[in-house]
Amino acid sequence: MAAPVIVEATVKQTATLIFMHGLGDTGHGWSSALAAIRPPFMKVICPTAPTQPVSLNAGFRMPSWFDLKTLDIGGPEDEPGIQSARDSVHGMIQKEISAGIPANRIVLGGFSQGGALALYSALTYDQPLAGVVALSCWLPLHKQFPGAKVNSDDVPIFQAHGDYDPVVPYKFGQLSASLLKSFMKNVTFKTYSGLSHSSSDDEMDDVKDIISKWTQWDSQNMARKAMLPVIVVATSASCSEGSFLKSSKSKLLSLVRTSRAARELYFSNYFVHTHDEVG
Repeated sequence: MAAPVIVEATVKQTATLIFMHGLGDTGHGWSSALAAIRPPFMKVICPTAPTQPVSLNAGFRMPSWFDLKTLDIGGPEDEPGIQSARDSVHGMIQKEISAGIPANRIVLGGFSQGGALALYSALTYDQPLAGVVALSCWLPLHKQFPGAKVNSDDVPIFQAHGDYDPVVPYKFGQLSASLLKSFMKNVTFKTYSGLSHSSSDDEMDDVKDIISKWTQWDSQNMARKAMLPVIVVATSASCSEGSFLKSSKSKLLSLVRTSRAARELYFSNYFVHTHDEVG
């Protein structure tokens, strides 16, 4: 397998998105779009599938996570190939955990065949993840579920599909979502009217919002932690040692106003900086 495309976080990394491309694509096909919408504290990993023959395409060799034998939802599937690809994804998750990112701060995502792999990998991983973004895809080896699920039923899943998809029929996405909802508690299925087998600005905006929602605690906590030194500087500059307890009511109010101003200035700078990094 080729080396993954990695987009590093622009501030201290506290979360990771691992996103798998579709059949015949590479990690480069999604890295720029995802870099533009991820939070600044999120590292993006876009691996490239190994090149192998694909039965559906007359044995032609191309990047593929596993062999595709048919587009019939009830047709034969490449179970060994799917499980091997799943093991590779689990290895990437474990590498991030070893680097200090907990499983519940790791988002799996993918488009088409990559989205199918993301779903299967998340459901069969033994620790709860931050969530799964599954675009224009299906649940592979669906007859194994819910029995094959080893993960928590609380892991959020955002599944999106265009209703004009000629490659992975919209009905496949609907059926997969219905099955997922039967044993997972937090499944969202969103339809994009007129969208074919591709993404759109509206869909990417929704992906941006959902991964920010799943990881927003960290950005808020990071802001609170970073705010503390600013307040300490403001308070120490506003009163001499021991004078705090002796301050008059007016001085205390002045001190509070100073701290509040410092706090507001910090948040103003923080959000401007964040916008610049993302946009």
